[in-house]
Amino acid sequence: QVQLVESGGGLVQAGGSLRLSCAASGRTFSRYTLGWFRQVPGQEREFVTAISGSGDITDYVDSVKGRFTLSRDNAKNTVYLQMNSLKREDTAVYYCAATTVWSIRRSASSYVFWGQGTQVTVST
Repeated sequence: QVQLVESGGGLVQAGGSLRLSCAASGRTFSRYTLGWFRQVPGQEREFVTAISGSGDITDYVDSVKGRFTLSRDNAKNTVYLQMNSLKREDTAVYYCAATTVWSIRRSASSYVFWGQGTQVTVST
């Protein structure tokens, strides 16, 4: 079992930056692949990025490549999503998720544990 708590969301102007954090409970954090998804009301949850347990492999959806950077600190049981050059279309509730599947997965159904979500709103 792992519990995930996201933080760092908020309101930012287009072109600005935010850093989301996802803190996890438990002593086996490095065994989990961590992912970020986002969801807009009325739409399906969308894969954004994921990172392997060791932190050496990352994957990004094309729309955020070059703007978002995902990293993790296994000593602190925390994963960080640095979001730069934010666009209005990045507005969504962002969810952190964890899976024991070792390989990077983009499907939400592959992730077992989910945080409560944090709102990111980008204004123009």
